Amino acid sequence: MLFFRGLLIAFFVVIAVYTAIVIRNHGVGLLPIFFNDITAMTWPGQFNLDFMTFLVLSATWLAWRNNFTLLGILLALCGALGGMFFLSAYLLYLTYQTKGDIREIMLGKSRA
Repeated sequence: MLFFRGLLIAFFVVIAVYTAIVIRNHGVGLLPIFFNDITAMTWPGQFNLDFMTFLVLSATWLAWRNNFTLLGILLALCGALGGMFFLSAYLLYLTYQTKGDIREIMLGKSRA
């Protein structure tokens, strides 16, 4: 669990620093660029589409894990928009909340 937590922290820090640099250099106009690449049918667009499906899968898991409650839907929205920045922080939180029980982390308390 120590390695997993370290990996999550590394993901969070790297994404946070990288995002801050990109925002400083290019502003916050991600969505038009993201979707324009997809509609251009280029390799960056293919990558963005593939990545977007991971975001949808992650959001679906977040909602399901939380039994599609209002909290689950809000977490799913955060996951879809926040990507690894959000998911790494949420999973790190869960590793402490569940005392490292991977079944409870992945399935939620009611299913584990």
